Amino acid sequence: MRKIIIGSRESKLAVVQSEMVKKAIEDSHEDIEVEIYTMKTTGDKILDRTLDKIGGKGLFVKELDKALLDRKTDISVHSLKDMPMEVPKELPLLAFSKREDPRDVLVLPQGVHTLDKTKPIGCSSLRRILQLKELYPDMECKSVRGNVQTRLKKLDSGEYSALILAAAGLKRLGLEARISRYFQPEEMIPAAGQGILAVQGRAGEPGDYLKEFSDLEGFYAAVAERAFVRHLDGGCSSPVAAHAVVREKEIVLRGLYYDEETGKYEKGMITGPAEEGETLGISLAQKLRDTCKNQE
Repeated sequence: MRKIIIGSRESKLAVVQSEMVKKAIEDSHEDIEVEIYTMKTTGDKILDRTLDKIGGKGLFVKELDKALLDRKTDISVHSLKDMPMEVPKELPLLAFSKREDPRDVLVLPQGVHTLDKTKPIGCSSLRRILQLKELYPDMECKSVRGNVQTRLKKLDSGEYSALILAAAGLKRLGLEARISRYFQPEEMIPAAGQGILAVQGRAGEPGDYLKEFSDLEGFYAAVAERAFVRHLDGGCSSPVAAHAVVREKEIVLRGLYYDEETGKYEKGMITGPAEEGETLGISLAQKLRDTCKNQE
């Protein structure tokens, strides 16, 4: 029997997501046995500083990449939003999942129904903070790191008035009941890839066993969103956002560009054929950047 070893971060959410891939492979290939190999990444260990201060999203994949290169694992499962925009040629992305709810959400402390304006909202993402200022101009934001359970514990202990989290993670963990408010993509554009899982492997090795897991709409959305962010050179420290919706053969892409020099930002959208997602992403990025620069 063939064996596939999945590399995963050791957080509960990461393991749940790896188990989704494991089940998809085993359900469609009786001759393949799948094992999950967990590890703690640098990004999981350093929790006292925001990601932009310690090296960005690459800190969540470094150890997983090394395990792939050392052949300790065969594939890695990632939340696509945590993946750097540039992926090593020797470690390509082989498959994208069907998208879970991509929206950001507001989570209040257990048993609380109104926002306490005397305490900060827990949020480390500059992308979210920027858009939160439009929705809650009188609220302060304070950094919060750690896995979902750690953040919820800090919230429920009274440290924060609320948290901003991704709906996808809460739903995959069975914590949907904790969601107090969903932010529609028009009011808070999600991170590129939010709600999509990416499977990474080694170049030159077949990934045909991932066929049943792969989702074409997830692929189209991922390509468009990542092209937008990559063109703007947006990483963890830059509050760039992108969200695509695929309807039949059309794609609607929303984006947010932030000019770090002026502090101005611009939102916009573009529509076109789904298979031209990369071109559309680059086109929207250029348009928003030019609009921002012309306002100076």
